[in-house]
Amino acid sequence: MTSSRIVVSAAAVFGVAIAFAGASFADETPLPKLGPNAVSVTEDYAFLRSAEAPDYWAFAPFVKPQFTTSACSIAAVTAAVNGLRGLPANSEDTVTTQPEMLELVARADWSALSAEGGDGVKFDQLAEFTQAAVSAAGMEGATVEAFKPADNSAASLDAVRQMLAGNEASASDALLLYFNQGVVTGDWDGPHVALIGAYDAAQDRVLILEVDQEWYVPYWTPTPVLLEAMLKPTSAEHGPLEGETGGFVHIAR
Repeated sequence: MTSSRIVVSAAAVFGVAIAFAGASFADETPLPKLGPNAVSVTEDYAFLRSAEAPDYWAFAPFVKPQFTTSACSIAAVTAAVNGLRGLPANSEDTVTTQPEMLELVARADWSALSAEGGDGVKFDQLAEFTQAAVSAAGMEGATVEAFKPADNSAASLDAVRQMLAGNEASASDALLLYFNQGVVTGDWDGPHVALIGAYDAAQDRVLILEVDQEWYVPYWTPTPVLLEAMLKPTSAEHGPLEGETGGFVHIAR
């Protein structure tokens, strides 16, 4: 849920330097930005040039960096709501920001979970806060539904593909994704929330619109990997989120 990385103190670094005197850190090979399960949209954008990609064009302009390291849920929900409502018609109307969305929803628990150093949200909370945001934004008639795959069976994978295909058909709905980010990116191992930007059925891959923009831009990942990322339980190091698995939260107008 938080995109924070490990920060090593100067004293710790100094101690390591003493313990490993003579070792050459220059020999260490940096890890690639993305692992084998992700390809950045800057490297592969052919689908966006050949397909209508209604979700990408509706939502990508509204995806902004999460405003704290624990605010991926509010960033993704705000982008989804803004994308569904579109650019305001009048010059005096602003595009809703993440702090403004939190103020509009007026949920102290969401604000605390999204604050710097907050725990981040559980999957059920994501669905609950999404419903609150949709209601607070005055989106009458909009529905919010949660989908959580039970396993990595062929039936679960087919269900994920059907939801992705349905979402790709128009920009009248949005799919929020709760997943283990590291399964896709190959780096940080923890729960995260983002927005689905496109589904390329021919290549069976998904474009994830990242709000963790300190580290990433949108990237493609195979649908089976996406399912794996939704199913991986959160480790104990994430405290109250331990054991959480993910899925989709679907907003339809």
